[in-house]
Amino acid sequence: MYGTASTPRIRPRELRRRVILPARMRTAAGWSDACILNISSRGLQIQASGCAPKGGDVELWRGDQVIVAQVVWRSGAKAGLRAEEQVPVEEILSVSQSPALQLTVGDGVDVERRAGLRAHHDSRLLGRALEFISVAVIAATLSTGMFLMLLEAIAKPLAAARHALGG
Repeated sequence: MYGTASTPRIRPRELRRRVILPARMRTAAGWSDACILNISSRGLQIQASGCAPKGGDVELWRGDQVIVAQVVWRSGAKAGLRAEEQVPVEEILSVSQSPALQLTVGDGVDVERRAGLRAHHDSRLLGRALEFISVAVIAATLSTGMFLMLLEAIAKPLAAARHALGG
């Protein structure tokens, strides 16, 4: 009876993993924040304020993982997505457990990450020298401009006085 010619065969629903994972979502309207509520290898349920309408395409980013999916249903801020390819569930879940993303308490010792140590004194002197040079260039430019304006302003009256004196 199950799966006969008269009745279509219905695939059993895949088990979903309930989670609360932040993600970034891109739709035709742009980028927004989303929260993954459950996930399976075929799709996921999200909560997002700017989700695409039913039938729209969505790109969901979680860490380095990108899921391209279509909105199958939508109810308020929640939506069900069907992925185009198989969803890498374990990889997406392991992003939140990645040591690079976890906050840890240090032992109070600062470790220099660069190959060479910084020369704070040299950097400070270089910054002061650049500041002095830039102020000097600005001052020279302004004083030259002021001199040329003054020369132009008094050139006409001096020429008139020279002409009046017969020079």
